This record gives sequence, C-alpha cells and structure tokens, in this order.
Amino acid sequence: MKFLLLMICSGWFCLLPAWTQTPKPLPSLPPKLEAVAETKLLMEGIALPNLEGVNKILKEKPDLAGWQFARGQSLLIAENGNLLMLRPPKSKTGQEVWMTRSSEMREMATLLARSIADKDLEKSRTNLAALTRTCNKCHENFRVDAKIKLD
Repeated sequence: MKFLLLMICSGWFCLLPAWTQTPKPLPSLPPKLEAVAETKLLMEGIALPNLEGVNKILKEKPDLAGWQFARGQSLLIAENGNLLMLRPPKSKTGQEVWMTRSSEMREMATLLARSIADKDLEKSRTNLAALTRTCNKCHENFRVDAKIKLD
C-alpha cells in the first residue's frame, strides 16, 4: 500500500513542473489579413450559389428550417463582402468604388438576413431584389460580364 501511495505521489511531483511553467507570450502583432482565393472563385463559390439558394427558398413561405438556412446563406453573402475588401484593385479610384460596392453587398445581405430572421417573406423578397441590384451595380462598375437574374 505504501508503495502505491509513493508511486501516486511521485507522479504528481513529476507533473508539478509542467503546471508551474508560464505559457509562451503571444506575438504582439496580429496576423496580417491577406487574400487567398481569386475574386471569381468567391463569386462562383460563395455569392452566387447562396443568392440562388435564398431565392429558391423564398419562392414560397419557408418552414422553420428553411428560414434558418436562408438566413445562414444571407450571412455567408455578407461575409463574402468582407472577403472582397481584402482584394481591392490597384488603382486608387478603383479601390474607392470597390470598397463602396463591397460594403454595400455586406449591408444589403445583412438586411436580407435580418428580414429572414424576422420571417417577413415580402420584406425578404424585396431585400433579395435589392441585393441583386447591388451585385449588378458592382459588375457594371468593373465591367464584369455577369448579370444576376433571379426569377
């Protein structure tokens, strides 16, 4: 019995140095945000499928799961606006328009998510149409040959 007690106690003493060590300090500078994916991939992989998904869900009055899913899709579009801000064009005038259009995308998608959270079908449809116009306005500004049409 004394041997078992000695083993248990000595095990605790072996762990004591690990408990008393202070963790390494975190770096003082936050990591740099940088774009990784191409803008086209963000549009084709995040914005468009989620926009089409919300449109499909809002064709008829969704059930609870539909409302929740559509809200998530809207918020992904809003986050895509944040991702777009990481990759502005090089020209100064292009940067200003890019940041304006990207923040408009985020704002309109956030409004859409709020109306969906409120389960307001008509307001959600109106906000979806406004978000679509926002996307097309940016495409016109940057001469992107893609017009978003939802039926």
